[in-house]
Amino acid sequence: MEQPGRRTYLLVDGENIDATLGMSVLGRRPNPEERPRWERVATFAEQLWHQPVTALFFLNASSGQMPMGFVQALLALGYHPIPLSGQAHEKVVDMGIQRTLEALVDRPGDVLLASHDGDFLPQVEALLDGPHRVGLLAFREFANAQFTELTEQGLTIHDLEDDLGAFTAPLPRVRIIPIDVFDPTRYL
Repeated sequence: MEQPGRRTYLLVDGENIDATLGMSVLGRRPNPEERPRWERVATFAEQLWHQPVTALFFLNASSGQMPMGFVQALLALGYHPIPLSGQAHEKVVDMGIQRTLEALVDRPGDVLLASHDGDFLPQVEALLDGPHRVGLLAFREFANAQFTELTEQGLTIHDLEDDLGAFTAPLPRVRIIPIDVFDPTRYL
């Protein structure tokens, strides 16, 4: 049920999702058609808690360049691209997401973080100590194991492929499948 004035803040660690998809799932750089359908992710975020979404997509622009075609596509999908820059040794995307999570502690609303990165654990834990509903969007088997521990404090974990349907074709993943959702036709 939607609560008046409340919203969901969707924070996307695009680098982390893309790197995990490429290195851990596919074993190579993903082709455009293999990447998540970001409109499906935003729709899931809106439907999960039945409230408006502020979708923030963090990008590393330290090179001084932005992928303008991708940025324009994100804008068309209702995302707010946040291109950050800094020194070569700075993890600007992580820093930006950490600061945003910290700023959300004192705001009403709920948070969905799309990442596998354990660098956000302290900020996620701080949000769980308040009135926020907090979810993680990731490939379950590649999420930092400490996120699973936070489910006891109320963190919900949503699989990008299985729960969100963010991909147009099945991914070549090996993971634990609950028998009640096992579909043998996927493997035939």
